Amino acid sequence: MVINQVADLLGIDRKNVYANTLKFDPRGNYVGFDESEMTCESGGKARVIEHLKRTYQYERVIMVGDGATDLESCPPADGFIGFGGNIVRQIVKQNSPWFVHCFSELIEKV
Repeated sequence: MVINQVADLLGIDRKNVYANTLKFDPRGNYVGFDESEMTCESGGKARVIEHLKRTYQYERVIMVGDGATDLESCPPADGFIGFGGNIVRQIVKQNSPWFVHCFSELIEKV
């Protein structure tokens, strides 16, 4: 997962990364995602955030995402950063308090 490389760059333990695992065919075409993961269900990302807060007593959790199900996770997330590096979804861009187009832009400001 690309997100694991970002987590490594930010010093985030991979056990704290919850994301959809995308599936690709041998030619590199997107064919779906792992439907067994909590994050793929409607409301699943909000449940992950609730789990993180409860398990680790995090006071503040910020969600970064590019889709409507990411956006719906705030609350319980305390903040949301829209991401348009792969695709810009207007609903996310219009409803995000902060929107970035690449991770370097995000890292630069954090």
